[in-house]
Amino acid sequence: MAWDRNQMAARAAKELRDGWYVNLGIGIPTLVANYIPEGVEVTLQSENGMLGIGAFPYEGEEDPDLINAGKQTVTELPQTVYFDSAESFAMIRGGKIAMAILGAMEVAENGDLANWMIPGKLVKGMGGAMDLVAGVDRVVVVMDHTNKAGQSKVLKQCTLPLTGQGVVNRIITNLGVMEVVAGGLKVIELADGVTGEELRASTEATIVD
Repeated sequence: MAWDRNQMAARAAKELRDGWYVNLGIGIPTLVANYIPEGVEVTLQSENGMLGIGAFPYEGEEDPDLINAGKQTVTELPQTVYFDSAESFAMIRGGKIAMAILGAMEVAENGDLANWMIPGKLVKGMGGAMDLVAGVDRVVVVMDHTNKAGQSKVLKQCTLPLTGQGVVNRIITNLGVMEVVAGGLKVIELADGVTGEELRASTEATIVD
């Protein structure tokens, strides 16, 4: 047993705090918009110029003009505002965004993050990832614990080009939740049906007690 994508997103949504402005990255993090806890008021920001993102639209109700940074259709809220990319990144670089929830290809035990390219593969560019990890107060990564070959993506050192050094605070995978602490990663929570031994066996990074 392990968490699926929606369960990972629901767990990540528990990291949200009332009154925060939060950026959701491409992939699993976009699903967090569907699981905001009751009683928690957060404002979701998309670097393509939208502040106040609602849940994904129902089929047949999509508006092709309303998209997030991952080009997925989203819904607007009564308080939603729109602006250009320059103003969007001014918010990010100016420290106005409390937390970013991002996907990743690799995370290291010291909080290094690699989430924008695999050498040799065509990429459009880094996007807003570098600015986000440098400008926000807290970075939470949501990703699968291993790659398709079963190799750990939670490493002692990243092997892919870095997005940021020492920027990740918490890692949520399909196996559990880990906090970046001195000396490695501390297991905060295990996914349903996953044992501590199973998580450790799938983790290259140092797990500290």
